[in-house]
Amino acid sequence: MLVIASKNPGKIKEIQEILKPFHFKIVGLEDIGFMEEIVEDGETLLENALIKIRAIEKFLDEKEIDASILSDDTGLFVDALNGEPGVYSARYGGEDGNDLLNRQKLLKELEGEENRQASFKTIMVLYFKGKEHVFTGECVGEISKEEKGQGGFGYDSIFYIPDKEMTMAEMGDVEKNKISHRKKALEEIAKFLERKE
Repeated sequence: MLVIASKNPGKIKEIQEILKPFHFKIVGLEDIGFMEEIVEDGETLLENALIKIRAIEKFLDEKEIDASILSDDTGLFVDALNGEPGVYSARYGGEDGNDLLNRQKLLKELEGEENRQASFKTIMVLYFKGKEHVFTGECVGEISKEEKGQGGFGYDSIFYIPDKEMTMAEMGDVEKNKISHRKKALEEIAKFLERKE
């Protein structure tokens, strides 16, 4: 069993889709009864991913549940804003997890800015057979001047991929999952797991 360190249904679904060929039983935190809030107060993506892993490790030990854990932290790094919102991406607009406020604040900060280069970076930590393994993924694009598309979550409707001539929210799940930062990190994890089998 692989526990995804998230209660975000969009993220869990995305990971399930990407890892589907590898036949893992994938569950989220609510599926194992983990209801406590984890305070992600690290200063880097890696620190936050490790905070989540260790809280869930402790819970699984107490409940005597044998499972691997996959934790990630993702940030949107905008060149013109010196890398902001970065590690604070989920609470950039002032409320943790309020995607609309986050997007609105970012578009306001970039008003009149010509350089709209940005990248999504994901750090994933896999707790597997008693050890923590770190993987990374990155997707480079631009911040659009307005929201486009109904799909995805987070910043997807303003994250424009020049090669595709559309935002991530305008892509279907299959197309997005071919190029996403999470996909790249998960591909590294899949290769690692294949070597361990």
